[in-house]
Amino acid sequence: MITLREALTLPKEEVRELRKDLIAKARESKLNGYISLDQRGEGVPIAIKDNINVKGWEITCGSQILQGYIAPYDATVIQKLQEAGLSPLGRTNMDEFAMGSSTETSCYGKTLNPHDPSRVPGGSSGGSAAVVAEGIAIAALGSDTGGSIRQPAAFCGIVGMKPSYGRVSRYGLTAYGSSLDQIGPMTQDVEDAILLYNILAGYDPKDSTSAPIDSPKIVPNPERKLTIATVPNYIREASRAVQEGYEKAIAALQREGHKIVEVQMMEAKYKIAAYYITAMAEASTNLSRYDGVRYGKRVEAETLREMYIKTRSAGFGDEVKRRILLGTFVLSSGYYDAYYIKAQKARHLIQEEYKRIFQEVDLILSPVAPDVAFEFGSKKSPLEMYLSDLYTIGVNLAGLPAISLPVHQAGGLPVGLQLIGNLFDEQTLFDGAISLQRGIRS
Repeated sequence: MITLREALTLPKEEVRELRKDLIAKARESKLNGYISLDQRGEGVPIAIKDNINVKGWEITCGSQILQGYIAPYDATVIQKLQEAGLSPLGRTNMDEFAMGSSTETSCYGKTLNPHDPSRVPGGSSGGSAAVVAEGIAIAALGSDTGGSIRQPAAFCGIVGMKPSYGRVSRYGLTAYGSSLDQIGPMTQDVEDAILLYNILAGYDPKDSTSAPIDSPKIVPNPERKLTIATVPNYIREASRAVQEGYEKAIAALQREGHKIVEVQMMEAKYKIAAYYITAMAEASTNLSRYDGVRYGKRVEAETLREMYIKTRSAGFGDEVKRRILLGTFVLSSGYYDAYYIKAQKARHLIQEEYKRIFQEVDLILSPVAPDVAFEFGSKKSPLEMYLSDLYTIGVNLAGLPAISLPVHQAGGLPVGLQLIGNLFDEQTLFDGAISLQRGIRS
């Protein structure tokens, strides 16, 4: 498969042929990674997750409640792609409103893992990960609220990068958790992730959460020697396949000349509690706008209240309803202090822990998920599914940048690990990632 950096050197006619070829292959695919495709675009084609606005395209977030809604404007990241000579290729499948870890909650049906169709591609950006891994997209955009770029990247054997919160504009991204969401690149290798990140990053006055700071272009330096922390108390929770990948990555980093140290981090259960209370509270607020009045589908009724109830009952799936109910509960009178305020205190402690660790080290090496891609239907309860995010959610609570890349194979399935960087220090993160990639390949 041609890389993004190679595609950007092609003449216009070859780019048009590349687009036609990708669309033809995508239409033959059995993965259900794409929801729709667009033959008309000019520029190097990039797959787009179905929660990012592209003017004139339907945008549904994988939900029946938004079917038929046409985006009236381009997200800032889409404008930046077009200015750089890239263009949207098609919408990729996702968990409904980005709520899930497997792409099973989409109203369009599940996406399959290209390495094993009986297994999930991860979520919520599972469609974006699957199409890149199958070679029917050069690269893709995803969004990461609690690991939704990094976990599907790990399950599908590609590179997925979550920038620092505020580094990439959220204008035009349909919000799930407004203090957590970030758009990021999903690519074949670290070099393409750097290229796409450089296009996307930068302050945007249209986004109130955008950080008003410079975003210098990343020029990777794989020869730079770093101090990288491992987390032994985390790896004990992981499967043997992930532990083997972790050991392999440590050995590769040592061959590259990096210093490896051990750190202890707080139990992941506190991060899970803080994350899900925060995310569900923000989701209940953000999704209140989908009521049949302004967006998407409407179920007719005799009264306004009845129309709200019928529209939301018919339009939202079970997982979205569950999270709205829980989010509304933790924000309600009498429970706000007991749950939401405590979650914010725990979030502060998590942020302080990362600050303390980054006073001593440059990066943290961590698993992305406790195991390789799991089989469809193997998670018997929502809580089991939530626990699969235990390694990724702390990064979002602290707003840090992180990158997942493949380091190992176990039974034909990829094993991905993540490097976590300090706030707004994407340069160091990419320096470490490109060095680790080289060490794994050597």
